[in-house]
Amino acid sequence: MSDQKPSGFTVTDRRSFAGEAANPPPEPPAEAAPPAPAQPPGERKERALPPVDFGTLVLSLGSSAIMHLGEMAGPESGKVEKDLGMAKHTIDLLSMLQAKTKGNLTAQEDKLLESLLYDLRIRYVEASKA
Repeated sequence: MSDQKPSGFTVTDRRSFAGEAANPPPEPPAEAAPPAPAQPPGERKERALPPVDFGTLVLSLGSSAIMHLGEMAGPESGKVEKDLGMAKHTIDLLSMLQAKTKGNLTAQEDKLLESLLYDLRIRYVEASKA
């Protein structure tokens, strides 16, 4: 074993054993905590978020599809951009969700999903013609 080369780093064992005092690493001062990020002027401190339920999920995906159809500005850029491929993908996601949840939804949830899909499909056809 004397033929082995040193590995280039040192390992320090800081475990304490009976009768020996360990050398704990120094703790950073309490004031060294990073400051809370400042909010830009005019931004709300806290948003009231909708409840987490099936309807919220469906409406969120629907909003995403409408944004990709170019009928609503994107949240980050603030610009209206059309991306029919992403719109179709989101509509297909909703359609798959409808197929996978068939028979497990309330009448209200089923009607919401059905009417949203119908509306999005009509909007997609209109957007693809333009």
